[in-house]
Amino acid sequence: MKGIALIVLSLVLDIIPAGEAFLKALQPRDSVLVADQFDYGFTLEAVEEGTTLGLEDFEPLCNDTLVLIRNWQIDTLKNGDICGSVRLAPFEEGLFALPSIYVIRQQGERVDTLRYVGQTLEVCPMQVDTATFQIHPLKGQINYPLSFAELAPYIFGGLSGIGLLILAIIYLPRLFRKKSAREQQKDHPHVVALRELDRYRSDKYWAPAQQKAFYSGITDILKTYIDQRFSIDAPEMTTEELFKELKSCPEVDTDLYLSLKELFERADFVKFAKFVADDKDNAQAVPLCVRFVTSTYQAQIEEESKNVL
Repeated sequence: MKGIALIVLSLVLDIIPAGEAFLKALQPRDSVLVADQFDYGFTLEAVEEGTTLGLEDFEPLCNDTLVLIRNWQIDTLKNGDICGSVRLAPFEEGLFALPSIYVIRQQGERVDTLRYVGQTLEVCPMQVDTATFQIHPLKGQINYPLSFAELAPYIFGGLSGIGLLILAIIYLPRLFRKKSAREQQKDHPHVVALRELDRYRSDKYWAPAQQKAFYSGITDILKTYIDQRFSIDAPEMTTEELFKELKSCPEVDTDLYLSLKELFERADFVKFAKFVADDKDNAQAVPLCVRFVTSTYQAQIEEESKNVL
């Protein structure tokens, strides 16, 4: 009804020629194909403030072959002109005569009708020869050769990463070993040995199931102490080899030497022959180890005092 009212009103009022309507393709190209979209409309120049416009509904003027994508849209341009357009899309080949655009303009009490001459739209058919046309498979992505300049950052970055990894593998264990050695050097060997032996004073280790751990623990402590005190590679020696070297040390008296040798031999039986020591021998084990450490350390102090004098 609104569109009919606009037509009737335009017939009553004076029709003023306002030029041609514009037809602008959204995707400009040499020819128009089916389903291409266009903006069809008008441009009104020098619009006075307070002007109102009346437009005909464009939907009744379209059909299945000429589809209305968007109805009227009014935009104000930078220079003060007004642009109005609808969006159309043809869905059939052929020649389309687009209707003229009538715009009712009211400025105060004055009302007039502006007429924009319609355009002609020619939709071209798809130029396909069905007799010779062949469907070709899709081509894969083109792989362009990479230059050395493009690969260089990745190559040098990878080599740098490998180099850093190798350095870390080589030097980190050394740093940790040095740190561990420095920490151990904070205390004298006899202090470390006595502190560790003190953990084995409990009789809970005398149970048959615990004796292997008990004798392994105290003998390992003494081997480490002997290594640091007498420079004998005790941790890598058998009991026979160890006491053969220890026999030549004047700081170890004969009784202490024999008692300690008996302790190590008993430890070997417990560790490797499933021997179970009695409570008397177990009770004497740690005190014997403590006596060996303190006596040899005391001998070292006396020897150092003599050298100073």
